[in-house]
Amino acid sequence: MQIYVGNLSYRTTDADLREAFERFGRVDNVQIIMDKVTNRSRGFAFVEMPDASEANAAIEGMNGKDVQGRDLRVNEARPQAEKRPPRPGGGRGGGYR
Repeated sequence: MQIYVGNLSYRTTDADLREAFERFGRVDNVQIIMDKVTNRSRGFAFVEMPDASEANAAIEGMNGKDVQGRDLRVNEARPQAEKRPPRPGGGRGGGYR
């Protein structure tokens, strides 16, 4: 199960999250989402746990928990929405003629 973890401190590392979630069971992957320009955390991450009952226990146990001064928002990750096709016309409205 993929778990969304929001409201992270910018100081939180992958190792910090892995350690916190491993108290509930096996963690396959932790990925803190980084800003491409600044290479700084965007304040959220995804944690992957293979066992649904362990993942649900982690969601229940970690949601609202204070980690490094921030109350985490933790829930099951939703599937990524498909990208919308580009709108016709593009650019700025009211072009020159």
